[in-house]
Amino acid sequence: MKKALAVWVVLCTWLVSCQSRQEKEVTLWDGKGLDSWVADKDGASFKIEGEELVWSGTPGYLVWNGKNHFRDFVLEAELMTEPGAFGEILFHQSLPFKALPVQGYGVVVGNTPRSMEEPALAMKTGSLAGIRHLYFPMVADGEWFGLKIRVAGNHAETFINGVKVMDYIQPVDPWRSSESSGRLFASGTIALHLISGTIRMRSCRVEPLPEAEPVPLKVEEAWDARVTQLMEEGFPLIDFHVHLKGGLTIEQAIENGQRLGINYGIAPNCGLKFPVTDDVSLAAYMDTVRGKPIFRGMQAEGREWITLFSPEAVAQFDYAFTDALTFTDARGRRNRLWIPEEVWVEDPEQFMDQLVGKIEAIMSQEPVDIYVNPTLLPDALMPDYDRLWTPDRVERVIRVLKENNIALEINARYRVPSAAIIKTAREAGLKFSFGTNNAAADLGQLEYCVEMINECGLTPLEMFLPPVHEKKPVLVKGLPERITG
Repeated sequence: MKKALAVWVVLCTWLVSCQSRQEKEVTLWDGKGLDSWVADKDGASFKIEGEELVWSGTPGYLVWNGKNHFRDFVLEAELMTEPGAFGEILFHQSLPFKALPVQGYGVVVGNTPRSMEEPALAMKTGSLAGIRHLYFPMVADGEWFGLKIRVAGNHAETFINGVKVMDYIQPVDPWRSSESSGRLFASGTIALHLISGTIRMRSCRVEPLPEAEPVPLKVEEAWDARVTQLMEEGFPLIDFHVHLKGGLTIEQAIENGQRLGINYGIAPNCGLKFPVTDDVSLAAYMDTVRGKPIFRGMQAEGREWITLFSPEAVAQFDYAFTDALTFTDARGRRNRLWIPEEVWVEDPEQFMDQLVGKIEAIMSQEPVDIYVNPTLLPDALMPDYDRLWTPDRVERVIRVLKENNIALEINARYRVPSAAIIKTAREAGLKFSFGTNNAAADLGQLEYCVEMINECGLTPLEMFLPPVHEKKPVLVKGLPERITG
C-alpha cells in the first residue's frame, strides 16, 4: 500500500511538472498559422507550405507580436536550409520592431559552404552574429536539424542536434562599436530574419526561464573586446593547426575554443609510422570526431603519405596541410628540421637553396590546402632568418603557393613567417590561415597571428576557409607518384 502511494505521488508530481512546463511554453510555430506574427513590408518573405513555415524570396522580417516577451529562455526550432540560405533568429527585440539600429542578438541559420569573399555570409548555424562566429560544418543543406538557443542572465549558448557549439558570456562593460551599441542582453520579442535563399521551419517554441544571476567572465576583458571587434569586422578567428598532444582531449579543446571564441581544426598526423597510416585507420579516426563542433584537418606527414591513402579517403577531411620540414637531401640523408640531431647544414646558402627547391617540389605536386610551419629553419639557422630568406627565395615560395592555390599559414608557436614575408605574400594575393601546431595541452590565444592582423593589415577577404568538397585539391589534382626526396 505504501509503495503504491509513493508511486502515485511521484506520478502526480511528474504530471504537474509536465503541465506546468506546457503552460509556460510558448509555441511560436506549430504548422497552423501566423496570427501572432507581424511581417515587415508585404510579408512576401514568409509563407506557409503544408505544416512548414518557409522563409524565401526577398529579404525580410517576421516578428512575434504575442503578449509574451522573453528575458531568460530556451528556444528550440526544427529547421532545414537549402543551398544559399542565410538568416537569423533574433531575440530581445523591441516593439514596435526596428531592424536598425541593431538591438538584441541574432543567431545565424546558414549551412552553405562559402569563401571569405562574403564575410557576412560565411559564418555557420549557431553563430551569435557580430559577437562569436562559427565556421565549421555541423549539418548540411537539405538536412532537418534541431537548433536550441539558451539565454540566462548574461550568458548565451547555442546547440545543434543537442551538441553545444557556441558559449558566450557578456561582460559588465562589453566592447561595442557605435553601430552595434544596442547589441546587448535585454528583454523583448523574437523575430525571424531572412537574408537570402530558402529556410524551412517545422516547429519553434520558447520556454521562459526564471531570471538568472550574472555569471563571471571566463576570459580577460581585453581578450573579449579584441575577439568581439574581430567578429564585428567579419574576421574568422580559426586555429586550423591543433593536435591532441600533451594530454589535450578533444573535449578540452572544444571547451577552450568556446571560452575564447576561437574555432579549432583538429588534425591527426597522417603518414608512414604515424597514428593514421592508411584508409582503414583514417576511417577509424573519422568515427571518433564525427559530429564534433570542430574542423577535421589532415596533417600530411613526410613525402610518403601520397602513397598510403586514396583520394576519396583524404577528401573526408575538411582540409589537408603539410610542411617541408621532412625531406631527403642530396646525399640521401633524411632531414627533420625540428630535431637538431637530424639536420645537416654544411653550407647555409646551399642548404637554403636545397630547402627552397624542396618546398617548390612539395607544394607543386602534393594536393594540400595549406603550407604550414612556413619558412621555419633549423635552430642553428634561425638567428640568420632575415638574411637567409632573401627576396628571391621568398618570391619562389610565394609563386609556387600562388600557382597551386595553397594558403600560407601564420604560425603562432614558431612566429613565422616574418611580417615582411607576410606583407610580400599579401601583395601577391595569397590566402592566409592561422595555426598553433601545439606540442602540449596549452593552445595559447593565437597571439602572433592576432599581432600580424594589425601589423600586416590583413582583412577577412584574405583568410582561408576550406573549399567545397568537389573542389578539394586531392579530388581536383589526384595523388601523384611518390615525390623524390
